[in-house]
Amino acid sequence: MRYEFATAGRIVLGVGAAAELPALARGIGSWALLVTGAGMQARGGIAAQRAAELQAAGLVGETRVVAGEPAVADVEAGAALARHSGCDFIIGIGGGSVLDTAKAIAALAANSGGAHNYLEVVGAGRALEQDALPVVAVPTTAGTGSEVTRNAVIADPAQQAKASMRHASMLPRLALVDPELTLDMPPSVTAWSGLDALTQLIEPYVSARA
Repeated sequence: MRYEFATAGRIVLGVGAAAELPALARGIGSWALLVTGAGMQARGGIAAQRAAELQAAGLVGETRVVAGEPAVADVEAGAALARHSGCDFIIGIGGGSVLDTAKAIAALAANSGGAHNYLEVVGAGRALEQDALPVVAVPTTAGTGSEVTRNAVIADPAQQAKASMRHASMLPRLALVDPELTLDMPPSVTAWSGLDALTQLIEPYVSARA
């Protein structure tokens, strides 16, 4: 039997680890598109402070704010912004939707055509022609695991469906996991994140095709 385990290129985990974000990001690129969530922007807190530190360090060219689950139009607009700004990597700070958006933007920014060329089920499901831009993933929730996976789940409102875009190069180059960033989350988000983690554990137990 053969096994393969693929995850983020580097995982840094620890309380306060997000303070290292500017220094660690410099080892990956020089000019980033920052993807964050609207909730984080409104709440402020530690995660917003870390984003501000990236700005102060001169690492961020543009910022893309995500409100809810990513849709096709969102990631295509984000990819256009990334190309226009000339960024050489993507930083995502937020929950699973933000990190999925960051990974999808990284993939589309480096490739021709729209999201439907690469989305499974609702699109052509083609492999990426070029590797995705490097991604730094900084989760603020503890449930989706998007910071260590190679796929991004995108909504297609026209077809009332969600589908995945996936490629080995979409695995984040760096996953920076700081438990402090989860402390600002509303109780409801903390509960949903816990259920997300639980269902992802149950799924492979009951389905060989998970």
